[in-house]
Amino acid sequence: MNELQNRCGILVAAIVIVFAVIVFRLFQVQILDKEYRVTAENNALKYETIYPARGRILDRNREVIVDNKVTYDIMVTPYDVKEFDTLAFCRIFDLDTAFVKEKFREYRLYRRKIGYQTLVFKRQVTGEQYNMFVEKNFMFPGFTGVPRTTRTYPFSAGGNLLGYISEVDASYLKDHPDYKSGDYVGKTGMEEAYEHLLRGEKGYNIYLRDAHNRIKQRYQDGEYDKTATPGVDVVTTIDGYLQAYGEKLMKNKVGSLVAIEPATGEILTMVSSPGIDVSQLSEINKYYKDLVTDPYKPMYNRAVMSPQPPGSVFKLVNGLIGLQEGVLTPATMYGCHRGYVVGGLRVGCHGHPSPINLYQSIMMSCNAYYCYVFRSILDNPKYGSVREGFDRWKQYTESFGFGRKLETDIPGEKAGTMPTAERYDRIHGKDRWKSISIISLSIGQGEIGCTPLHLANLAATIANRGYFYTPHLQKDTPESPIDPRFKERHYTMVDTTHFADIVQGMELAINYTGGGATATIARIPGIVACGKTGTAQNPHGDDHSVFITFAPKDDPKIAVVAYVENGGFGATWAAPIASLLVEKYLKGEISPERKALEQRVVDGNLLHKVKVKR
Repeated sequence: MNELQNRCGILVAAIVIVFAVIVFRLFQVQILDKEYRVTAENNALKYETIYPARGRILDRNREVIVDNKVTYDIMVTPYDVKEFDTLAFCRIFDLDTAFVKEKFREYRLYRRKIGYQTLVFKRQVTGEQYNMFVEKNFMFPGFTGVPRTTRTYPFSAGGNLLGYISEVDASYLKDHPDYKSGDYVGKTGMEEAYEHLLRGEKGYNIYLRDAHNRIKQRYQDGEYDKTATPGVDVVTTIDGYLQAYGEKLMKNKVGSLVAIEPATGEILTMVSSPGIDVSQLSEINKYYKDLVTDPYKPMYNRAVMSPQPPGSVFKLVNGLIGLQEGVLTPATMYGCHRGYVVGGLRVGCHGHPSPINLYQSIMMSCNAYYCYVFRSILDNPKYGSVREGFDRWKQYTESFGFGRKLETDIPGEKAGTMPTAERYDRIHGKDRWKSISIISLSIGQGEIGCTPLHLANLAATIANRGYFYTPHLQKDTPESPIDPRFKERHYTMVDTTHFADIVQGMELAINYTGGGATATIARIPGIVACGKTGTAQNPHGDDHSVFITFAPKDDPKIAVVAYVENGGFGATWAAPIASLLVEKYLKGEISPERKALEQRVVDGNLLHKVKVKR
């Protein structure tokens, strides 16, 4: 009996507690918390959205490269619309009457779903049209105008880098419930990467409706209105003038040009060519179809999305690995008689003096030399098998950032490709391949694929003598500090002491005057630059022209890669382009003796060399 009474007592106590909680919440919601009343009375309220100004985008010198201008959206509340002069309305906004009729047919079809909502009727009308509308607004009940900001571009450069904004669609809203229909969002480039800073926060004014659904007055004298919060300005690492100059050099060429400040990892320039013209960004819907069907793919950011063979610039990596593994010294000599020949295999090379040491191999870009070096790494007796030697080689290359994403703040970045032992098992049969089977890796061919950003990062790593910072586009400022990961040094597996020998060879490639140097065209008066040419083999047409460089040698301020598809030898197009960009950045102008070279580059048109699907 006592046990039954105890259970009944517990049950009664539980019911009393639950009832008390419910009563307290009802009191809190209905009496104390007026904000619940705002929501509860929503049918009697009209919300007028106030859109914030989007944050601007500035270059590293605080020059505005993306700004705002005010335009107006014409809004309509279909429930409030009465008969109006359609012709007068169409004349103001340069519309066809059929367009207006079709809109209202849709409103009638979906009237239950629309209810009292206010919808966008026409976007981005001009200030002149808006003023005419305001003067005659009394003629068009149910229509209102709302100020919006659209983008303007003071620098005519950086289309792919900056990206564009557009209205959210149904699929985006599904994954981002904090956005509403009619909102705009960054879809590509920096607009996408820094949407969380640039977007700002919407505000609203609340109006009270009467029993006939007419707007009567501000609700609670505006107590619950919310002021729009403008977006935050984002300072980029980009040099706006250098970006414009880089695009000038790459005009009518297919490829990419990337420059990094080695000491910070800040991206100074990132050109993808052909690219989006900034004049198209603010009206992307108008140009979108033409852009996506353009055979040269201007919306494709080649700098981070186009893995290609690195060609001879990759010899620098193999040289560093050889030095670290102890199978190579600067004095190591190998012969070359127009190539490397083993049995029926031949890796061709151009004519140059022979035998040569490490410095000369870089200066002259000898293929045979690096075939010997590569095989020495993989066939090193300290490893039990070629497979084990290859796996170790692969670890080295990955420590330079190859074969993986660098984890930048650039949307769409690709990892590139780096082969695995398992892949060669599938190609040649398990454990049936040898160092000679994959000899093309020695000169940056075969199964290696690197984005231009990977190669610019290689140039920065060598400039720093063995480490790099993750490349990034946001400048570190007190107002918007960058992610701490961008301040972290990433060391390669090669000891820093070995980089001096590679740097010496790169200096000779540009500055040696005794003959045989491959990159003398990149020589800059008054500046000691270091570089390496590359000619990446291309089975679909002319080879790709590649060049990496940094300068000055002993206090590097800039590291650059130029990758010109179907451009031929590295010294033909990539080396002049990269060196001109370096000179422009460091000196502010091009030396008189290099003006003719600059003009040749600017006038050069290689589009006809690129095979595209039309």
